Amino acid sequence: MTQNSADANQNHHTPTVLPSAPHSPLHPELKQLLPQEAFAMLQSKGVVFIDIRSEMEFFFVGNPKGAINIPWQDAPDFELNPNFIKEVAHVAKTDQPLILICRSGHRSIDAGNALIAAGFHDVYHVVEGFEGDRDEQHHRSTVNGWRFRGLPWVQC
Repeated sequence: MTQNSADANQNHHTPTVLPSAPHSPLHPELKQLLPQEAFAMLQSKGVVFIDIRSEMEFFFVGNPKGAINIPWQDAPDFELNPNFIKEVAHVAKTDQPLILICRSGHRSIDAGNALIAAGFHDVYHVVEGFEGDRDEQHHRSTVNGWRFRGLPWVQC
């Protein structure tokens, strides 16, 4: 884990599941990775990569190559997916390494917290997300994130 990741871990201690609130508290067992670290980890067998963004984001904005889309929230109302844990359990075992990614690294905290509470033991989230933070003009993919880092991605 990088120094930035370690700093983020020190600032969040209370495990709480919030509906995609930015800066949700980080469960102490939820591990953080920068996009490059996630990509390196994905080169190992047995790691499951889940993009938790909505189907629209996944297909139309693009997605990391090889990621499985299991929305944490989805259209039309963007309510929490009541089947999220069950859907993840269909593609991963509770002791398998899971890497979660969302747009900017906030929803993946909530989803990771929920998976840990449901008994998953090796859960990571990508701190910068797929598109990263917004710049001064409110554009994404210009400051940080999976795409900004030049990591493999696809778009329909």
